[in-house]
Amino acid sequence: YLKDDGSFDIPAYKHTVEVIFTSQEILVGYSEYPTESIGRNARAYRELGIGYANLGALLMAQGLPYDSTEGRAQAGAITALLTGHAYATSARIARRVGPFSGFHKDREGMLNVLKMHREEVSNIDASLVSEELLSAAAESWDDAVELGTMFGVRNSQASVLAPTGTIGLMMDCDTTGIEPDLGLVKVKKLVGGGTMHIVNQTVPRALKVLGYNKSQVDDIVNYIDTEKTIIGAPHLKKEQLPIFACSMGDNSIHYMGHVKMMGAVQPFISGAISKTVNMPEEVSVEDVEQLHIESWKLGLK
Repeated sequence: YLKDDGSFDIPAYKHTVEVIFTSQEILVGYSEYPTESIGRNARAYRELGIGYANLGALLMAQGLPYDSTEGRAQAGAITALLTGHAYATSARIARRVGPFSGFHKDREGMLNVLKMHREEVSNIDASLVSEELLSAAAESWDDAVELGTMFGVRNSQASVLAPTGTIGLMMDCDTTGIEPDLGLVKVKKLVGGGTMHIVNQTVPRALKVLGYNKSQVDDIVNYIDTEKTIIGAPHLKKEQLPIFACSMGDNSIHYMGHVKMMGAVQPFISGAISKTVNMPEEVSVEDVEQLHIESWKLGLK
């Protein structure tokens, strides 16, 4: 959804959310569940789990470090629009076929959840996100609350962030789920034996956005291909290294960067986030304990 001019394609994104969310809603009635009670519950509450992949690549392509206030603001706005528009779609479906069975039993509680999500949009730093994107996110939550108050919502939950390992691979994503890049070079096993190393396609795109010319981009990409690192690459400005930071390797994201990213998007996700937090080998038990406490303080699921 990132256009050549660097702007985010809001209408295309909203259209996709609408199509996928409606498809998921239709599937609830046709799916088989492990037990009868789970099946009953699923059909009564109709919890869905729309999400996304390739967020890390999107941020890199925009020249934004994953572990930065700008990166987190962008991720927050995109996630807010995802779930806000999903709930607005859910309310429009409810207008036609009625809300989920348990809605009227806890109408105020459900509408309060929507209002709490909407309030969180005002916590996104407006100076760090395009006005168009933030307005679209705010508008989607206004629609969700307004239509939800009038008609109820068809689904008690709308979104989760899954690992998207297989889906991401099928869609040729450089990154999965809400993850940053694992490494700047992909290793592919070949059918006839052996392996092939490919520099992720987001890297040259990001370099172009940052103002490097074709010859400089080629030099940097060739360096990464040979050395398997971006550190020491010709032409590259040192202050731009964080844009290319990955989960692993010698230019890695601090583990709290992973936690803070989840904290930025959790207010706009109905369910849980599946995400790896990569910590160096030398961390202590107390460091791991503190990481869980910080996650709890940020309200992560």
